[in-house]
Amino acid sequence: MAFEACVLTPGTIPLLVSFPHVGTDIPSSMARHMTPAALLLADTDWHLPQLYAFVREMGASTLVPRYSRYVIDLNRPPEDINLYPGQDTTGLVPIDTFRKEAIYLPGEEPDEAEIAERRDLYWRPYHEALASELARLRAAHGHAVLWDAHSIASVLPRFFEGRLPDLNLGTADGSSCAPDVQAAAESVLDAQSVFTHVTNGRFKGGYITRYHGRPEDGVHALQMEMCLPTYMDETAPFAYRPDLATRVQPFLHRMLDAVVKAAA
Repeated sequence: MAFEACVLTPGTIPLLVSFPHVGTDIPSSMARHMTPAALLLADTDWHLPQLYAFVREMGASTLVPRYSRYVIDLNRPPEDINLYPGQDTTGLVPIDTFRKEAIYLPGEEPDEAEIAERRDLYWRPYHEALASELARLRAAHGHAVLWDAHSIASVLPRFFEGRLPDLNLGTADGSSCAPDVQAAAESVLDAQSVFTHVTNGRFKGGYITRYHGRPEDGVHALQMEMCLPTYMDETAPFAYRPDLATRVQPFLHRMLDAVVKAAA
């Protein structure tokens, strides 16, 4: 189902894979106010639908946005509250990149009225589609799993020291899914030695995981934040690397199989 802001593809199993930061479109009315650094879109979660293409064969639902996180960040609360108190983050409508480069030309930042308009046009439809599909899956199967797929540069001093682990599982410190569901994903991570990993480290899960994950109601949400070099070149032009992707895809597939079975 195509909407102006996103495309929802319904599946047949109780799994929805969300890709909130893969969008690359920026309306021309906004782009003319942005800096050259912003228009490189370096903070995009590049190629994730391609990396996770196997989920369609599994029968999973997918939700893919059209617009860049620089238009609005779909993984931030609508009130723009910092989900990591005391730590630096970018906001609902970011004004700088992950490397502290200005997104807007001097004096061209959006005002509160424009932010509210973007929230209605781009943020709200994504979350309405997400909630509607989770409700459909829960009604059909008695439960649902939401896998929120992300990727990020391996070294970003603004957000963390040193190099980030390859695979970063987040469950809001265990509150967004049942313990057995978290343990199922961790068992796959622990059984391999190819990729470094951590659970509820620097990235515990953003708004999507925390808000939509309601294990007491049968909806289990997990966030996976991957380092870009596990499947692509992390410098421009940000090329997809099938040779790398084929190494990590089996582990992602096993984790998704495991969490779906554990949630049943």
